Amino acid sequence: MTAPLPQDTAASARRTLTTEAEALAYMAEHLPPDLTGAVESILLSKGRVIVSGIGKSGHIGRKIAATLASTGTPSYFVHGAEASHGDMGMITGADICLLISNSGETAELRDIIYHTRRFAIPMIGISSNPDSSLMKAADFRLTLPKMPEACPLGMAPTTSTTLTLALGDALAVALMEARGFRSEDFGTYHPGGKLGAQMKTVAEMMHTGEAIPVLEGDCTMDDVILAMTSKGFGIAALTEDGVLQGVISDGDLRRNLPGLMERRPIDVANRTPVTIAPDQYAPKALALANERQVQVLLVVDDNKRPVGVLHLHDFLRAGVM
Repeated sequence: MTAPLPQDTAASARRTLTTEAEALAYMAEHLPPDLTGAVESILLSKGRVIVSGIGKSGHIGRKIAATLASTGTPSYFVHGAEASHGDMGMITGADICLLISNSGETAELRDIIYHTRRFAIPMIGISSNPDSSLMKAADFRLTLPKMPEACPLGMAPTTSTTLTLALGDALAVALMEARGFRSEDFGTYHPGGKLGAQMKTVAEMMHTGEAIPVLEGDCTMDDVILAMTSKGFGIAALTEDGVLQGVISDGDLRRNLPGLMERRPIDVANRTPVTIAPDQYAPKALALANERQVQVLLVVDDNKRPVGVLHLHDFLRAGVM
């Protein structure tokens, strides 16, 4: 027989979130004393952080390993049971192990615990049971506070898994700050997807070389129109000895139609065009284009020499928009 839905789902959700939030607030005020030592040990390690756990602790462990790896701390998840059947070979003497078990008595972790003790591999334990086998064996004990599970039966891991995940995040962020991890580094570890796109630089996206519609300032209007149409960007950059003097756009041509072909291009050009440096990030370039209401950005170096060109379509292709 299917159980009826709770009469007040919102109240149930609030109880769950409040229970877990209160547990997090408590842990923030009662951090494990060994947390600093664990961070320092990881920083000194020349290997990886090998994370392991079983069941829900294993799921949380996978996320912790992924967060560490993507924020500058090489990390890998090894399943506790698989470790006893060959995967123990993935753990080297240069590594440090992070073992997770809420009870601290997970049978499948015993072999990894023994392996770390046998080969003097540093080991961090996360558990809510400070007197467990895991915590007694650990070099660094990150003890979770014993707080009530949000589950009304007190059985399903809810509060305990939230605390474990949050403690893993705290560990990762502390390591990021200690390493001086920068946004540029974050982009290196997230080359794909929206995050990767946000970390692209103008230099990575721009068109270069022969694709740049650039002309010397003494060119003719015929040269300008040919460059604007053949290059496909709808602009022409005018230079003198390679240094930018101005930019002509489709709009500039339309505004100067009467007698256009007899005029000097430099007299039609915008002498203060919108430009951007190649080391700027894509979101800043896009914001500039939107702010100035232009579809094309000319990229110039520190000496005002054109080195590339960007169209709004390039932001679309890169996933920035």
